Amino acid sequence: MAPGFDSARRVLADAIRARVFPAATVDVGSSAGPIWQDALGTLSFDAGALPAVLDTPFDLASLTKPIATASVLMQLVAAGAVTLAGPVSSSFPEWTGADRQDVTPADLLEHSSGLSARLLDVPPLSRREFEHEICTAPLEYAPRTRSVYSDLGFILLGFLAEDRGGTTLASQFEAIATRVGAPLTFGLPDGRRREAAPTTPLPEDVRRGRVLVGEVHDNYAAALGGIAGHAGLFGTAAAVGVFARAVLNAARGRHNPPPPFSPELVGRFTARSLVPGSSRALGWDTMLVTSSCGRRMSASAFGHVGFTGTSLWIDPERDRYFVLLTNRAHGGGTLDQMREVRRAFHDSVET
Repeated sequence: MAPGFDSARRVLADAIRARVFPAATVDVGSSAGPIWQDALGTLSFDAGALPAVLDTPFDLASLTKPIATASVLMQLVAAGAVTLAGPVSSSFPEWTGADRQDVTPADLLEHSSGLSARLLDVPPLSRREFEHEICTAPLEYAPRTRSVYSDLGFILLGFLAEDRGGTTLASQFEAIATRVGAPLTFGLPDGRRREAAPTTPLPEDVRRGRVLVGEVHDNYAAALGGIAGHAGLFGTAAAVGVFARAVLNAARGRHNPPPPFSPELVGRFTARSLVPGSSRALGWDTMLVTSSCGRRMSASAFGHVGFTGTSLWIDPERDRYFVLLTNRAHGGGTLDQMREVRRAFHDSVET
């Protein structure tokens, strides 16, 4: 193992012993390449469970938002197919009402549209039903007055991307991923599904009572066939690391990066929102000393986390990226415990 990572590895080993998650994989690096890659634990807490390996695919959960959906939106903005400041109502006829007429795709990306986090009822069964429920749901607050994390906004962005891009969100993103060289996909081929880190459905999920292996954990994404703007992406730590390097290089001003990751667009999408009290950017989150990235990141850092126990943080000033993938959502600890492990992990990386 590269020097300087013993403390970070102990943080993860201690978390596994404390049953915060059974498995973890890591990719920490710079714009030049990976510096530390590692795998710890087993795929479940069951006796005889297979060990985690660097090639273990994980359900990336809400890392889908910045990695896939924001990247596709970035591409559509570059092509002139989406205007971030345009009205959402021009894309969705049911998005009507004086309180929401000025909401834009940028507001959805910054979680400041007024939408709630989730729907009150069980998830619908089709895109048409999701679109209707989201577009007609009462807003919780006046747009741009605050930021409330919303899966609903990103589901709508996924629909917008498909309509403006003329093909599925998965197809558009996988073209970007291929260009970057990052094997990240919505869903996994049959041969890889059984190798994935498992998760356990939540009590409100109709799939409760069985283990999910290579199936998306989020029940809304499952209802949409595993392809959604807020969740559904799978990948290994190394694959997320390849993606992170492309973004990191652009954020550091590298010329001729793979499209759509120009320094200008990456800078625009990772700039902190002007919404009062918000740390959000366009699909990304930004550095706060109270956030999951700990206290050692620079003010230019940006990243995101996922419910299943995943995280990605990128620090252009330090020329570092940090990928941590776990399957906390398989008999593991609480969200608060996961947050504390993330903070300790990032603070203990001596690089």
